[in-house]
Amino acid sequence: MLALIFLVTTVIAIYIKVLLLRIWMQWARCDFYNPFSQFVVKITQPIIKPLRRIIPSIGPIDTASLLVAYIISVLLGPLALRLFYPDPIFLYLGLVILVKAAGVLVFWVIIIRSLMSWFSQGRNPVDFVLMQLTEPLMAPFRRIIPPMAGIDFSAMVVILILYALNFIGLEYIPGWAQF
Repeated sequence: MLALIFLVTTVIAIYIKVLLLRIWMQWARCDFYNPFSQFVVKITQPIIKPLRRIIPSIGPIDTASLLVAYIISVLLGPLALRLFYPDPIFLYLGLVILVKAAGVLVFWVIIIRSLMSWFSQGRNPVDFVLMQLTEPLMAPFRRIIPPMAGIDFSAMVVILILYALNFIGLEYIPGWAQF
């Protein structure tokens, strides 16, 4: 039973991150004709398309995707904790799961972009989308700390800030470490 719960929670957590990636791609105005962008849209479209008729976007924020990600996060809390009774704390826990998933997504996108920069050097369509996603986060730090000896330290600064935010969450938000 534990293996099944682990598998289901892992699949749900990945889908939450894909939904957040769709929101982030729309906010960053990524090229939606890119094959990677098309993959993200096609994997989330069956759930999001009917809701977009009812829930409009607010500016660059895809509110339908955000709502679905939040609802799935609320449902993930009791499943991960193996509690199967309703409790209002799960609404708060869903928000914690969603914020933590967003931080983990940013972390991994920056890591993957940094690793791909060693090999693909901008010729891969995924590399182009990752650049469009991470550049708004890394550019302000790049102005303060310019690349030295061909090494861009802006990714390390953003990751350091994410780690600091994670430790703040560990200290002040109950249940943060579990997700």
